[in-house]
Amino acid sequence: MKQYIETRHEKFISDLQTIINIDSSSDNKDGIEKVAEFFQKRFTRIGFDTQILFLGDNKTPCLYAEHRPSKKPFDIMFLGHMDTVFPTGEVEKRPFSMEANRAFGPGVCDMKGGLLVVLHVLETLKHEGILDSLSLCVAFNGDEETGSNDSKDWIMSTAKKSLRTFVFEPCRPGYRFVLQRKGGGWFQIIAKGQQAHAGADPEKGINAVVELAHQIVKINQLNQNKVETSAHVTIVKGGDKVNIIPNQAEAWIDVRILKLDEKERIEIFFKTLAENPYLKGSKIIINGHIDRPPMEPGDATRKLWELIRSTGEKFGLPMEAISTGGCSDGNYTSAAGTPTIDGMGIVGANSHRADEYVELDSIDNMVLLVAQVCKTIGLNGELR
Repeated sequence: MKQYIETRHEKFISDLQTIINIDSSSDNKDGIEKVAEFFQKRFTRIGFDTQILFLGDNKTPCLYAEHRPSKKPFDIMFLGHMDTVFPTGEVEKRPFSMEANRAFGPGVCDMKGGLLVVLHVLETLKHEGILDSLSLCVAFNGDEETGSNDSKDWIMSTAKKSLRTFVFEPCRPGYRFVLQRKGGGWFQIIAKGQQAHAGADPEKGINAVVELAHQIVKINQLNQNKVETSAHVTIVKGGDKVNIIPNQAEAWIDVRILKLDEKERIEIFFKTLAENPYLKGSKIIINGHIDRPPMEPGDATRKLWELIRSTGEKFGLPMEAISTGGCSDGNYTSAAGTPTIDGMGIVGANSHRADEYVELDSIDNMVLLVAQVCKTIGLNGELR
């Protein structure tokens, strides 16, 4: 077994180099499809039925694989995304590399390392003769970094056929897993006024920037609450020349909610802004909505976490569950009613940054942990 683990570790790193060195930004459909083809070959080799799907208006490449000895619900859905935030050409600038205990490269943490945990767990289960005791499915999409617009319905429908979902976003340093995520969305507010000469006759103008500024103050007040809702103005535009009263100004707002109940309140709030401009004669237009529901852990999720936590502690891992404001596709599987644990990939940090990394000594730990949890589920009828 020791020799198998050592060989698996070396193969994992080789696989990681292979897929990191494929540019697969969300708009690079060819690159995403190449990543999908890599996994399709390996999943097929261990007996999974696989297909590459092209979903939605954008024909986004997504990989689906299943091993289903019976027609019962899937014991586990393995979920991840193949796209990255980095543009085509990023690999040439900084390809896969290693230094000490860390590996670097575009998407190494978010989340190609996690995709390989799935592959190597399933290969391990096959090697140990456990695979046929489980009904499993794999869903890797290609548009998570842009909101999963083409794939979210597919993800939710697959989750509804599954008893539980593991999401392979990176495990946080210190072996911290994600049980709760905020939901979120965005809003755009457009203030329209009237142009005028700022020196000769400003009284003839309606300053759209001033209108927008008053609305921003109102929006900022959404952060003053006890339910952890946040609303942050992240982009502001307005005006063309210093001597012209601006007739249009725009702002974009990132909104996060911890509880689904907040969705209606926030959307009503923004609708009300449009109905109540501050300056006489100005007009407000609102676009956007809350499009990703929060990931809220229920009793079944907490019970699943206890299985994972206790398994990890047997291996000497310092297990911890956390809540985060960031979103993932786990938000959708949770909203579908499926117990969901996120952060099941290898340990890493600095997602979406050039110094993104994973910890190489977490590879064996995470593969061993997830494989053992799968074995327990497969051999324990009470968990099915």
